[in-house]
Amino acid sequence: MKLIIADDHQIMIDGLLSIISNHPQITVVGVAKNGTQVLSILEKEKTDIVLTDISMPEMGGLDLTRALRKKYPAVRIIALSMHDDTTHINDMIEAGVSGYIYKNASDTELIEALNKVQDGGQYFSDEIAATMVRSINDHAKRKEEEEKVNLTDREKEIILLIAKEYSNAQIGKDLFISERTVETHRKNIYRKTNTTSVVGLIKWSYENKVI
Repeated sequence: MKLIIADDHQIMIDGLLSIISNHPQITVVGVAKNGTQVLSILEKEKTDIVLTDISMPEMGGLDLTRALRKKYPAVRIIALSMHDDTTHINDMIEAGVSGYIYKNASDTELIEALNKVQDGGQYFSDEIAATMVRSINDHAKRKEEEEKVNLTDREKEIILLIAKEYSNAQIGKDLFISERTVETHRKNIYRKTNTTSVVGLIKWSYENKVI
């Protein structure tokens, strides 16, 4: 297994090199402080896996992963990061990593991840898997809520004007509809969003990204 390590902290690189030195089946063909250096190494060295941090200067792990997928599709990528939020995890997965583990992973887990990815599989730590499941469940719940509240384009327009503190008369004038029609829309909006006041409606609209 030929490996490149990319991390902008020398102490992290030294620790990884120490762990890998105990495994003769793994050869580190280069170390890099950013994605640009990884690409330079790949021009000279045949590589199986790039083990990369996400937050690095010049070119971070996300841009590096995207570049590798285009230029070196055979090279497999494992993200090694302290980022435990769904945004970073999902971004790296969508970019094309074959694995994602935390920097506080054990030596055994690191080697297991490398071996599994080298064999053509994928490796995501239990914590990462749990985070991904939570993200999927949260997305499903949000989608369910959105489907429940099916606002029309006209109702969304009226909510935006309510947020600007327009009166029914002003809204009607702006949208070329009668004041009575505006009042009917407002009642429907309150009913659909399960709110009873302007403050509650505005809060709901922000939380559901209507405004």
